[in-house]
Amino acid sequence: MENKKAAVLSGLFWRYAERCGAQGIQFVVEIVLARLLTPADYGVVGLVAVFIAIAQVFAQSGLGQALVQRKNADNTDFSTVFFFNILFSIALYAVLFLFAPLIASFYDMPQLTSAVRVLGLSIIIASINSVQQAYVQRTMQFKRFFWSTLGGTLASAVVGIAMAYKGLGIWALVAQMLTNQIIDTIILWLTVKWRPNFVFSTKRMKELFSYGWKLLCSSLLDTAYNNIYSLVIGKFYSESELGFYNRGKQFPMLIIANINSAIDSVLFPVMSEAQNNQKALKDMVRRSIVTSTFFIFPCMAGLAAVARPLTVLLLTEKWLPAVPFIQFCCFVYAFWPIHTANLQAIKAVGRSDIFLKLEIIKKVVGVITLIVTLPFGLYVMMFGNCVSTAISSFLNASPNKKLLDYSYFEQIKDVLPSLLLSLFMCGCVLSVNLLGLSSLTTMIIQVILGVIIYAGGAKLLKLESMDFIIKTLKEFKR
Repeated sequence: MENKKAAVLSGLFWRYAERCGAQGIQFVVEIVLARLLTPADYGVVGLVAVFIAIAQVFAQSGLGQALVQRKNADNTDFSTVFFFNILFSIALYAVLFLFAPLIASFYDMPQLTSAVRVLGLSIIIASINSVQQAYVQRTMQFKRFFWSTLGGTLASAVVGIAMAYKGLGIWALVAQMLTNQIIDTIILWLTVKWRPNFVFSTKRMKELFSYGWKLLCSSLLDTAYNNIYSLVIGKFYSESELGFYNRGKQFPMLIIANINSAIDSVLFPVMSEAQNNQKALKDMVRRSIVTSTFFIFPCMAGLAAVARPLTVLLLTEKWLPAVPFIQFCCFVYAFWPIHTANLQAIKAVGRSDIFLKLEIIKKVVGVITLIVTLPFGLYVMMFGNCVSTAISSFLNASPNKKLLDYSYFEQIKDVLPSLLLSLFMCGCVLSVNLLGLSSLTTMIIQVILGVIIYAGGAKLLKLESMDFIIKTLKEFKR
């Protein structure tokens, strides 16, 4: 048990280090690029990225997660998935290449054709990378992610900024994204010892696909839905408005990606090993939810409060229309760790059928909400997204009342102290805006005040997560 705990802590440490390092560099790069490029540039590339993300879900086929979940996966399994993914991704790229002009015509953006065709090459790269990532996850070698992600981020930063300075517009963003994935994959290939054998087992493929196809459908629904607002805004609004929306997502995403990605990749293999132990699984899910929301709630509440002065300072006033989108997205992303922990438990016990049903129900609710709110403008659409997110949180937790004996109301009770303290902190921080100070002075006061209120409140109220984190850090140092 102690060895397992040490492996989890080590995995979380390296996953957090990887995400924080990459996102820290990316944060600086995005600031530089936002000053050099226009909101319209971001709108065009953001739209291209949606179609690439959907195609990559098909390319990965849910088989990477099937490899992690499979109890006795061997090199035949990994090799079979490796060759299938490559062949399938090439076919997908060919389809995307042919349909690129139709996509450009639908959105009345001629530049989409070449951008889709170039960035579409990342689909093939992702098919290779997904098997590498599955191997690293299964063997808990998360240190490998640190070096590959850091290398890819640094190389792509140099390429992106250099091209932006040359005035190459959207191609600076396209080259940045493509370079990141290429370097990431190359470094993983050099540092991870796994290599495919020249074997392909139809039987193994069927067994893996019987689990993976449900996750494929779930991921496809999730990816399409998470990007549906970009697709709708790109069609019914201007390129600049789409750019403001995409920029509004990126600030909270920088924070949530660090914590949620670590939880996602580390907990799934550990939960899969304990899939027959209900009590152990419940403890893992509860600890994940309580600890992650202890960090995420104040981060999202704090970011929403400082969104205006932060935008002016980092991106200049031309990006001020992105502020409301930052605030709406902070609410939406605050729920992600709860979603992740509950869904990982459902996948770990092999119930990908429940996982798929949940995705279908949630997406139906979300699409209906979008259709109802669309005629009333962007802000009403964003409010509707917040409502459907809250409903989705309840739906994700519902199966675990039976699977883990951990109900949604228990989960609410566990996260309520952190939530209330975060809201109180947010109100206090927002009030600083009323003083009429400069953006820099306002933000400095807000950050200091927010940290003091939340950390002090957590200590004063003796929140469980605070004690757990302090104890864990002491253990990790030994």
